[in-house]
Amino acid sequence: MSPVSAPSITLVARLAASAADARRGVVRLHPEVLDALGLRSWDAVALTGARVTTALAAPGGGPPGQATLDDVTLSNAGLADGASVVITPAHVEPARLVRLTGSTIARASLTPETVRLALLGKVVNSGDAVSLLPQDVGPAPGLDAPAVRQRVNGALGAAWTSELLTVATVEPAGAVAVRPSTVVGWEGGAITGQAPVTTPVTPARVASPARAATAAAPPAPAEPALPVEDLVGNTDAARRLVEWLELTFDRPELLVRLGGSPRLGVLLVGPEGVGKLTLVRAAAAAVEARCVELAAPGVAALEPGAASERVHEAIGVARAQARAGTRTVLVITDVGALLPAETPPPLTTLVLDALRDAVTTPGLALVATTSAPEAVDPRLRAPDLVDRELGLALPDVRTRTELLRRLFAAVPLAEGIDLKAVAERTPGFVVADLAAVRREAAVQAALRHTGDGEPTIGQQDLLDAVGSVRPISMSSSETLRTGGITLDQVGDMVEVKQALTEAVLWPLQYPDSFARLGVEAPRGVLVYGPPGCGKTFLLRALAGTGQLNVLAVKGAELLDKYVGESERAVRELFRRAADAAPALVFLDEVDALAPRRGQSSDSGVADRVVAALLTELDGAEPRRNVIVVGATNRPELIDPALLRPGRLERLVYVPPPDGPARADILRAAGRNTPLADDVDLDLLGTELEGYSAADCAAVLREAALTAMRESLDATQVTGAHIAAARKAVPASLDPLQLAELEAYAARRRG
Repeated sequence: MSPVSAPSITLVARLAASAADARRGVVRLHPEVLDALGLRSWDAVALTGARVTTALAAPGGGPPGQATLDDVTLSNAGLADGASVVITPAHVEPARLVRLTGSTIARASLTPETVRLALLGKVVNSGDAVSLLPQDVGPAPGLDAPAVRQRVNGALGAAWTSELLTVATVEPAGAVAVRPSTVVGWEGGAITGQAPVTTPVTPARVASPARAATAAAPPAPAEPALPVEDLVGNTDAARRLVEWLELTFDRPELLVRLGGSPRLGVLLVGPEGVGKLTLVRAAAAAVEARCVELAAPGVAALEPGAASERVHEAIGVARAQARAGTRTVLVITDVGALLPAETPPPLTTLVLDALRDAVTTPGLALVATTSAPEAVDPRLRAPDLVDRELGLALPDVRTRTELLRRLFAAVPLAEGIDLKAVAERTPGFVVADLAAVRREAAVQAALRHTGDGEPTIGQQDLLDAVGSVRPISMSSSETLRTGGITLDQVGDMVEVKQALTEAVLWPLQYPDSFARLGVEAPRGVLVYGPPGCGKTFLLRALAGTGQLNVLAVKGAELLDKYVGESERAVRELFRRAADAAPALVFLDEVDALAPRRGQSSDSGVADRVVAALLTELDGAEPRRNVIVVGATNRPELIDPALLRPGRLERLVYVPPPDGPARADILRAAGRNTPLADDVDLDLLGTELEGYSAADCAAVLREAALTAMRESLDATQVTGAHIAAARKAVPASLDPLQLAELEAYAARRRG
């Protein structure tokens, strides 16, 4: 700027009332003033008040003697509203470097690249305050103002429009304009310049790919990667991934010659805790590749702008490593959190585009992991992105035994430890669950240890630990614990127990017999009978006998008024059951979940749920080692399609207890209750005609409460207490409903 030769004019400075000009670095001048100064629209002018600043001149509608300034420009010139300001044409150089200072929040939340985009097109001097509002009144070429707003808002939140930064230094000295090539950074911190168009933006804390790989890469795992041969149960899947990586890294020209593609994108699917990330690390180590890991749940929890920065940073690091000659595997764990199938956020499209560019980089492979593939945006599986899938299954008994053997290899065990017996009692457990069993067993043994002799873990410590650890795949609130009950503890009901054993336990325990005879095992059972007669208790005992995981759901709990939510809940239920196999899905009150179609007035919700349930029972993807058991006291209300062969094909009637059965129930319910000599449970059982199993237990409970009412120091329950309880607890079995159920059972028997 040359103030001696340049024309100047003195005007009255007024604060701009237009919100469009606020904080943009703009001064509005009358067109005659622009002509007098020899200026065109959006030329730079120097404003001299208490200090000198620079702004962009634009035509305005005010009087010729007035200059309208936005609030930040007015402050930068050291002026008050109504003061005089000297305006002179300014010579502005493109900025090579701009360093800024700002609040702690701004420095922590905004990358230099984001700041550069916000300042693009503005003219600044050292010492000026600048806002993050993009200069979109006369936008600079290449400025995407909406994207800048979204990016800054995601980083700072709603207060971003009031955030001001201060220009610390500029190069060259004087008035400069921020251009796409300008290097921007925090005073005393990082700087960044323009990112190449074909490269996702990486905060340039580094100046070369080698330094980028060192500075921005996530920390290496604390433990070295396991050899592929040590991945118990997952060795075959790891070898397959190793083969894919070797082809991609070592023989890309062969793939191209055969009509394939040298890029590699894999979706690794498996239950939580099964060891997906461990497998990827092992496979990468086997081909001498380096992993760049991105935890999707942590990124998804950030604001959109910060999340986008984190994703692009990881992708930039991976590409920099690959271009530097280092084989790289970009690993995105739990990808469904970042790319959800349901209502994907706007960030999803940006992430998918960035990943699509990343997989085209030679020497870079993409592996995404998930435990719920149906919850991942289907666009991730596009042919040009992630076109391969690798599945990991839950460990079987043999695998769990070997895992336990390795987990306890360095642990002092007592004599006679049977790890296979422990493995048989841990269906649905993954390696993370078994590690939790080891920790819990260590706690049990430590509490038992008295300080004498060598501490060891005994068999009972392991069994107690198994009972206190809930497997990851069964962490839902619908889980039903068996409590150690077995069918041997269920009195009477011999025919019922035999029918359930054949329909539920035999398919899981003797699959070879079914295969040898060429028949398919039953997929489901319907247990029906009057309320309170032990249907749920039977199922708990059945699961305890077969060491099964049980997912119990009330029928009405799966119904939702929103379209598609009920069907999604059914699919999610069966997916969890498959992850926890061998498992038993217990649908209590199944008549509420699957009523006869066409008779409901709920806008078709029940009909769609029935269709979803039928699809899960015998759809295109049959469920192995998953048995479905429904329970109801109104079987005639269930949709007939659910009861045909191949679905809930076995119907088991649980009749009300007879006299001897009621006596057994009373003895089981009163095993911890001190009874007087005048209490005859066999006689009482014959007298409680019309009482269900729940009623019998309620009689004893009420009798104990009656004794407590007489005296809180009571030590036993007498016959008088029993008699009083019988009056307070009437029989709940409805004779009419009982007759209907008996008739239904007779019709089913033929």
